[in-house]
Amino acid sequence: MSFMKNQIIKIAIGVVTVCVFALPAAAQETKIGVVSLQAIVERAPQTKAVMDALREEFAPREREILAKQKEIEDLQAKVQKDLAVMGETERRNAEKNLRDLGRDFQRMQTEYQEDSNVRQNEEFGVLQRSVLKDVQDYAQAQGYDLIVGDGVLYVSSSVNITEEVLNSIVAKYQATAE
Repeated sequence: MSFMKNQIIKIAIGVVTVCVFALPAAAQETKIGVVSLQAIVERAPQTKAVMDALREEFAPREREILAKQKEIEDLQAKVQKDLAVMGETERRNAEKNLRDLGRDFQRMQTEYQEDSNVRQNEEFGVLQRSVLKDVQDYAQAQGYDLIVGDGVLYVSSSVNITEEVLNSIVAKYQATAE
C-alpha cells in the first residue's frame, strides 16, 4: 500500500511540476494574422511588371497572328470579288489556299495561346513563391506565431494583415527598383 501511495505522490508532483512550467507558456498570447494571398498578388506592383514583360515578350507573335488574319481577310475579299470571273480550277485553288491559310492561322493561335499560358503559369508561380516568402519574412519580423491564408470564411479587421503585408511588399519592391 505504501508503494502505491509513493507512486501517486510522485505522479502528483510530476503533474504539478509540468503545470508550473507550462503556465508561463500558456499565459503567453499567441499572435495570429490572416492574409489574402490573392489580393496581394492582384495588387502587388510585381504583378504589373510580370504582365508588362509577358505582353512585351508575346507582342511580336501577336502582330504575326494579326497579320495572318488580315492576309486571310484580304484573300477572302479578293476571292469573293473575283468569284464570278474565276474558272473552276482557279476557284478550287483559291478555296484550298484559303483553307490552308485558315489552318495555319488556327495553329498559330493555338500555339500562341498554349505558349502564353505556359509562360504566365511559370511567371505567376515565381511571383507566388516570392509573395509567400515576403509574407513569411513580414510575419517573422512582426512576431506573428501563425499566419493563415486563403480558405478563411471570416476574418475580423483586427487580425487581417493583408494591407500591412502589401505595403511591406510595395516598399520592398520600390526599394529594389530604385
